[in-house]
Amino acid sequence: MTEEKDMVTLEFEDKEVECEIMGVFEAEGKEYIALIPEDGTDDVWIYGYKEVGDDEFEIIDIEDDAEFEAAVKEFDAIMASAE
Repeated sequence: MTEEKDMVTLEFEDKEVECEIMGVFEAEGKEYIALIPEDGTDDVWIYGYKEVGDDEFEIIDIEDDAEFEAAVKEFDAIMASAE
């Protein structure tokens, strides 16, 4: 039996990318989502996360460099403590 992955499709101007939802985490009072793109890389994409209803959420681009750095730093700390 295979485990069902939670997936989301991100739409860009020129393509769509299927991503596995790795998890949602908090940094400096805001929520973020970590996504693993199904594009053959080992990348993890970090976006802002906002619940908008039952089982519905928005994925938000992080425009501010300092906010993005804080989110990545928290994600790295979570990953380091999980090892």
